Amino acid sequence: MHLRRYGLSLRRQLLLSLLGAILGVFLFGGVATYYMTRVEVDEIMDYHLRQLALSLRAPPFPGTPAEPHLAPDDQAFDMVIQVWDDKGARLYLSRPRVALPDHAQLGYATVPTEKGDWRTYSIMFGNRVVQVAQPMSHRNRLAAAAALRTLIPLLSLLPLIGALIWYLVGRGLRPLERLARAVRARSPGALAPLASDGVPEEAQPLVGALNGLLCRLDQAMASQRAFVADAAHELRTPLAALQLQLQLTERATSETERRAALTDLRQGLQRAIRVVQQLLTLARQEPDADPPSPAPVDLGELAGLVIADHQALAEAKRIDLGADRLDAATTALADANDLRTLLGNLVDNAIRYTPPGGRVDVSAWSEDGRAWLEVADDGPGVPAEERERVLDRFYRRAGESESGSGLGLAIVKAVADRHGARLLLDAAPAGGLRVRVGLEKAGLEKAGVAATGSAKTRGGDIP
Repeated sequence: MHLRRYGLSLRRQLLLSLLGAILGVFLFGGVATYYMTRVEVDEIMDYHLRQLALSLRAPPFPGTPAEPHLAPDDQAFDMVIQVWDDKGARLYLSRPRVALPDHAQLGYATVPTEKGDWRTYSIMFGNRVVQVAQPMSHRNRLAAAAALRTLIPLLSLLPLIGALIWYLVGRGLRPLERLARAVRARSPGALAPLASDGVPEEAQPLVGALNGLLCRLDQAMASQRAFVADAAHELRTPLAALQLQLQLTERATSETERRAALTDLRQGLQRAIRVVQQLLTLARQEPDADPPSPAPVDLGELAGLVIADHQALAEAKRIDLGADRLDAATTALADANDLRTLLGNLVDNAIRYTPPGGRVDVSAWSEDGRAWLEVADDGPGVPAEERERVLDRFYRRAGESESGSGLGLAIVKAVADRHGARLLLDAAPAGGLRVRVGLEKAGLEKAGVAATGSAKTRGGDIP
């Protein structure tokens, strides 16, 4: 109903706008017709004045003023005739009550009087001057009447034009009404594209935008369904393990058995908490989540913070964790929290899958207009045919003994995609996995940091 009311409102708006525009054109045409008619009336009336004056060249006017042939109050004949002799004495005046000047200007002239302007034509015949005059108000009335006669038929057509506009606009809006009915009739899960057949060309961008929105909604819902299904499947195992460990704790008959069961329960709880945390992190990186807030981020400083965060885990596994190359002023345009999550997952993944006594290197530098982050290890690595699959959610390689959720690299990929970054996986020089992330480089250097130079740190020595 909302769309229908909007369509009717648009219909009325178009009707009033078009009728107003047509009426304005008619009025403009009426004014233009009046002035054009006025010019034509002036030409015709001037011609009549001259012809009447020429027709009076021969009448025998008496030497003294005579009574005019027309009565003074006769308004049927609006022209006034005057005749003077060569001495300026008026011999004849057809309408004595008309206050016209008692002199004549040969040819055409416009004479102002107390009762308005008069148009005159004067001509000399021998020793007499004949003048014919006509009020300009009469000409104005004739021009106005002619313009009105032209405008009235057009104005009388306005109701018919309005009805035609109402019908044609309604007919043109029918495809939009059909489109609105089709959208209203859809169920929440029906996200197939709308048919564009029969839709006017002007409405095609709207249909295209709606179809694009439906496509994005379909993808988001499919991703959400897959995410919920995967999360439920992934949480089922640790929750079942927690329940079993809790039962073992309850059944323990000695303090030693109880402590061992509590240790297993604690580890299982930590694994479940980690899975939930990573699921929440991955949910925040979904395409329909809030967009990142990019700002200049010093990758060297970020690497130092992440190395410090994971130092305890590295020491527990006897992993040599450190910065191999940190170029000064390597600044990326990104969301600092998202970038810390990305690098943290890379370092955590490398530590977990690198055997004790191994090595994990973190690097940051600028190259080819991008700011690069790199994490490399000397662990077992990932075969080339599986490097794309390890980025999928919950994917774990066959025969992998290390506990994990299979979400670390999926989170890395989601963060990289949200930032438009390049994500490269290949073999590290030491034989393990090397992951590189190329980010948009910030244009401004961080104050107080030199533009050149690099650093190498190992262990707890963080720049």
